[in-house]
Amino acid sequence: MKLSSRAARAALAALSAVGIGGIVAASPAAAAAPQHRAAAHAVFVATDGVNGNKVVAYDRADDGTLSLAGTYDTGGVGATLAGSVVDRTASQGALAIDAERGVLYAVNAGSDTVSVFSVRGSALHLRQIVPSGGSFPSSIAVHGNLVEVLNSRGGGSIRGFRVDDGRLHRIAGSDRALGLDPAATPEFVNTPGQVTFTPDGSQVLVTTKANTHAIESFAVGRGGRLSATPVVTTFPGTVPFALTFDRAGHAVVAVAGSNAVVTATVNADGTLTQIESDPTGQAATCWIVRVGDRVYASNAGSGSLTGFNGDEAGHLTLIGNTHTDAGSVDAAATSDGRFIYVQAGLAGNVDEFSVNADGSLTAIGSVTVADAVGGEGIVTL
Repeated sequence: MKLSSRAARAALAALSAVGIGGIVAASPAAAAAPQHRAAAHAVFVATDGVNGNKVVAYDRADDGTLSLAGTYDTGGVGATLAGSVVDRTASQGALAIDAERGVLYAVNAGSDTVSVFSVRGSALHLRQIVPSGGSFPSSIAVHGNLVEVLNSRGGGSIRGFRVDDGRLHRIAGSDRALGLDPAATPEFVNTPGQVTFTPDGSQVLVTTKANTHAIESFAVGRGGRLSATPVVTTFPGTVPFALTFDRAGHAVVAVAGSNAVVTATVNADGTLTQIESDPTGQAATCWIVRVGDRVYASNAGSGSLTGFNGDEAGHLTLIGNTHTDAGSVDAAATSDGRFIYVQAGLAGNVDEFSVNADGSLTAIGSVTVADAVGGEGIVTL
């Protein structure tokens, strides 16, 4: 599908609205000594620091507020896509956690590697650093003992791994090219945005943003190997950036070109059939997180979250908008649905919210993450 220049310009203008100063990194802070404590709940945040990437760990209190627990070097460095404003990797899922196996994964976009940590409460231990299989890794997906890593540059690619004893082992013949235009500009809206598994693990989906306005689907075969080529579903002019899934397995996609949330059925053949598109009324709708039967989209250009209630048929009803600090990007929710944490990339904050019974959000605090201006990647435990 031919790129809609009008949609691309609109997405660029919306993202630029938060100010170009958001791409300037703060001075890196020295890593704190690991504090090996048996915290019941934790939140982990990636800095994507260009002078040394780190994962910052926070203990989560019963009221949802965060306190610093430790800072851990990934052994790699972050990097910034050309043209980005408050989001160095312009992606969702730069951190991924496997709570069952006690493993956390972090991309190092500037060194083309993935770091593997073991997790105990809020304490991390670096176990492994592996090549990502491409240039500028930006997103990680986990399903069972399978892991997929998305590389943004060079037209986009993914590499598959198998997990054994908390370590990654490359699946032979698992690399897949996305076939995007590597020269398309601006880079930050023309590189792929996320890799994720469908809830049943049968397919791997990749968003392409303004570079074809599509979602590419690979079938997962025996041993975790993917189909040789993807099935491509195009959503003209929408800039599909990031996605999650509702309880019924429908894809719920944040689309930056139209500043909306699109729901779609993921068919067995890998195609997606759109159900509906619901506008947020905000600017730069790019990231999305599910909380029970609700979803919340991050709007970087407006500094807000837009909440929707969902039903079993994939239809959404607007809850409303909640103000965040400037440059709201990646977000994560607790498994019990009580709290949401949002990275605000302009100053490198994490904003903390409690989720009310009606789906509205109440701000309960904010923490500033050292050297995390423009950082992306957040998970909860």
